[in-house]
Amino acid sequence: MTKKRLIVIGGGAAGFFCAVNAARLNPQLEVIILEKSNKLLSKVKVSGGGRCNVTHACYSIAEMIKKYPRGSSFLKKAFHHFFTNDTIAWFAERGVALKTEADGRMFPVTNSSQTIIDCLMKEANKYHVEIRLIKEVKGIYTTDGKWNLLMNNNDEISADFICIASGGYPKSVQYGWLKKSDHAVEEPVPSLFTFNLPDNSITALMGVAVDNAVVKIVGTKLSESGPLLITHWGMSGPAILKLSAWGARELAICNWQFAILVNWIPGYNENSLRDKMQLLRFERAAQKIINRNPFALPNRLWEYLLAQSGVHPDLRWADLPAKEQNKLIKNLCAQEFAVKGKTTFKEEFVTAGGIELNEIDFNTMQSKKHAGLFFAGEIINVDGITGGYNFQNAWTTGWIAAKAIAICNV
Repeated sequence: MTKKRLIVIGGGAAGFFCAVNAARLNPQLEVIILEKSNKLLSKVKVSGGGRCNVTHACYSIAEMIKKYPRGSSFLKKAFHHFFTNDTIAWFAERGVALKTEADGRMFPVTNSSQTIIDCLMKEANKYHVEIRLIKEVKGIYTTDGKWNLLMNNNDEISADFICIASGGYPKSVQYGWLKKSDHAVEEPVPSLFTFNLPDNSITALMGVAVDNAVVKIVGTKLSESGPLLITHWGMSGPAILKLSAWGARELAICNWQFAILVNWIPGYNENSLRDKMQLLRFERAAQKIINRNPFALPNRLWEYLLAQSGVHPDLRWADLPAKEQNKLIKNLCAQEFAVKGKTTFKEEFVTAGGIELNEIDFNTMQSKKHAGLFFAGEIINVDGITGGYNFQNAWTTGWIAAKAIAICNV
């Protein structure tokens, strides 16, 4: 019996998960991964600061889908096939235990992304998955019921099944070879990026982090909370990254030029903080305002906020003038910054956009237009906020495609 061949385009998380599971579920299947670069699993390598944020400890599909700005309805159905607990069990069965951190993110207990890479590579070797590097696919077409792939060096290879798991492309033109397959593509825009604040004095505080801040985009309903990190170019951290994901399309339209309001002390608004200030003036009357800030903010940030509010370093609480107090209240609860541009993570960038979901069967990840053509991962119009959600999409869609392909060849 001649083996049927599956070619997976893309050597990332979704591609590997599809390849190794299809090969395991059906030993009669020849499985080949084509990777356009000379690196495998590059996002896995750098994710979570090199620790790999495998998934998120959320066990409710209804709650989980709230973390996907695009594709939540599609994933609501797909997650019934393979969800968080399945991911945890899959890695555990292969000797990789995961741990949950306070914010719900899940990492290998080794705190090393290499553990996940080694696990996937071991599976590929165990089930004889062939890996070919520096093989960029330029086109796909069918002949006599077979798929043919045209590559960068004019090589061609045929397959019975194709799973496209090439990740999200940042530019529309890069989807050209896929559009030739009659699939509609939602225009790609960046997601999960940091905010640039050129020439803003706050960048002198680079490295300062706040455990919880609320950031709003002026003129929109977009607002997110969470840790915020000040960098040498602007602002980053989960609060900013989540905001960039939810606002990906709106912010692209305005060419990433907009204003944000930052509440450094989310427990207060301007009215409640005014009452607190009156209390502080009484309780700490003789103390210098600059000493021992009452809001548990990093000292460098507190000193910066006082300076921005015109509060002299030697001023005591009892002597705080109304004008400076009002400025300080405003800066603590709603400090405004002009954002001019973005910075994306090189290997970790996420794209909003991709193959339209109404053209894909969520039960199989197969194209509704072409039999034998499957999709997995970020190539489809699904993207999540930071926290392991994009990897869960990769594991889920990769597994569904693998199972469907394996059954096709039984």
